Amino acid sequence: MSTITESVDVSVPVSTAYNQWTQFESFPQFMDGVREIRQLDDTHTHWVTQVGGVTREFDATITEQRPDERVAWKSDSGPTHAGVITFHRLDNTTTRVTAQMDIDPEGFVEQIGDKLGLLNHRVNADMKRFKEFIEGHGRETGAWRDRVERPDQH
Repeated sequence: MSTITESVDVSVPVSTAYNQWTQFESFPQFMDGVREIRQLDDTHTHWVTQVGGVTREFDATITEQRPDERVAWKSDSGPTHAGVITFHRLDNTTTRVTAQMDIDPEGFVEQIGDKLGLLNHRVNADMKRFKEFIEGHGRETGAWRDRVERPDQH
């Protein structure tokens, strides 16, 4: 299992950065290797990825969501991974977006890529593309402002 942490400062207010991140179906526009995400309901997504010529499909559950603060998830099938994206207001027009993920690479190619630091590089590049995407638009393409409480808080 590898832990990856990457951050990027984006020149938009925290609510804009958060609102865009809740638009999961837009991820293929800035995440390399993500071909499709379908939002199945408020807490479930279906992903199609292609990395190194290998296509994978899996489902994930949003385990916690707090507007303008965080979005956490875990995989339900396919490659084992979980993570959280946090949003930190630096000032009225700047937000730090931090991705922290635990990933258990499947297969020989993914394991070698992990050992060579390719997963860290990919997440870093995805975060930079998110910055370009949101700053280029200047506003979010949609928003979902409800909360999802962690299971241990019910």
